[in-house]
Amino acid sequence: MSGKIFLGGGGPDYGVKQELALNYANRHGLIAGATGTGKTVTLQILAEGFSQAGVPVFLADVKGDLSGLAKSGRADHKLHQAFTDRAAQIGFEDYSYGASPVTFWDLFGKQGHPVRTTVSEMGPLLLSRLLELTEAQEGILNIAFRLSDEEGLPLLDLKDLQALLVWVGENRAQLSLRYGNISTASVGAIQRRLLVIENQGASKLFGEPALELSDLMRQDAEGCGMINILASDKLMSAPGLYATFLLWLLSELFEELPEVGDPEKPKLVFFFDEAHLLFDDAPKVLVDKVEQVARLIRSKGVGVYFITQNPADVPEDILGQLGNRIQHALRAFTARDRKNLRLAAETYRENPAFDTEEAIREVGVGEAVTSMLQKKGVPGIVERTLIRPPSSQLGPITAAERKAMLASSDLAGKYDATLDRKSAFEILSARSQQAAQEAEAAEVAAEEQPPAEREYASARRYSGSRVSRSSSRITRRKDTFASAMGEAVIKELKGTTGRRLVRGILGSLFKGR
Repeated sequence: MSGKIFLGGGGPDYGVKQELALNYANRHGLIAGATGTGKTVTLQILAEGFSQAGVPVFLADVKGDLSGLAKSGRADHKLHQAFTDRAAQIGFEDYSYGASPVTFWDLFGKQGHPVRTTVSEMGPLLLSRLLELTEAQEGILNIAFRLSDEEGLPLLDLKDLQALLVWVGENRAQLSLRYGNISTASVGAIQRRLLVIENQGASKLFGEPALELSDLMRQDAEGCGMINILASDKLMSAPGLYATFLLWLLSELFEELPEVGDPEKPKLVFFFDEAHLLFDDAPKVLVDKVEQVARLIRSKGVGVYFITQNPADVPEDILGQLGNRIQHALRAFTARDRKNLRLAAETYRENPAFDTEEAIREVGVGEAVTSMLQKKGVPGIVERTLIRPPSSQLGPITAAERKAMLASSDLAGKYDATLDRKSAFEILSARSQQAAQEAEAAEVAAEEQPPAEREYASARRYSGSRVSRSSSRITRRKDTFASAMGEAVIKELKGTTGRRLVRGILGSLFKGR
């Protein structure tokens, strides 16, 4: 490999050839443009180029078109002549058809290997974003996670979190003394939101075996990087789940991968399609943390590329970090559209040969305005570029072809069967059963007492209360399960702060690998 990925260019009406330097590919990038202008094909040729360079790729297949990466293009395709003509025009002399190594993934486990994480690994910040919680509700969720971390109550799936929230609600009086007010209304609101995302399919995401990041960073026998494709056509019906999962995956990469500085090529390239979903209605604290991760993850050897219709969909602080840019056509029908077009043009290094704003408006399908990082990371002069044709199939493979690839995958069977080990739900259920058995045993023992002793014991009780020997103050009995458990947790918390688990920037567990 030359250390570069050929993107396109050439021809009498276009600038110099445009290439993405692999040693600057971890400086992140942007693919933008209106619907139907060629963003998907651009993503496809970038994935091919990274794979051929030995760089693993992760991308979401929102439209279902990118599965064609797994199959070679064909000479009998209706666009074959157009592809060969384009290759000749831009000087793509070694253009040929070929497939890329692909692994299919699916949160629902139907169009790919199942993808799972645990509730605990997701963390309270991202889960609050998924559940669309208020500040007060997010505070209660943080309390639940703190108790889980400190008390050894693993939160693996949704039923674990639901069980722990029930326990928090039952013991809210005791817990409020330590953590602040806990209202049953807020606990109930969180439970209802959990039910909503469960109906959207989130129960498939949470559980074990959890995804191992090493399975996303593999190469095939020929040294080509594996292209990991997440089936997202059905997932897009739950955009919050889609966005939260991708943010979790990015945070996991950030927390687990070691520092590598400026490598010759990335260790992994991560594509965020429909990037606006990541930031729509996101609280500022989350956007700030995503900006921090985007800034720092470069040193972990991970390149992040955002795909969206308009650059304005990406917050300015994050947009400023995207050094490699491919801008397809933007339409300017309204005043707001014209403003966004002007702002997009102003982010490029000017080319005296043409007006950038006019070029962005006029480029056709399969054309783009591009700027790649050059020597020492300096943005290149903006160029009008003819994007090279893909080598793999344009469009999706068949369901039968996908099924055959899944069956022959070296990951077949690894994630198929779910595990349900002992966790918060089972631990809390066991405690409840034990308390019920103890209460039943106490009732039986009381019934077996002689009548005189029962009458004496009854005389000492006053409507469920007792009188203290040292004062006339009446105190309530504390033999209920909730009260007993509340006292126990307050007692135990005094010695558990040193066992608190460490969480990273986006709240996911820091494993220290």
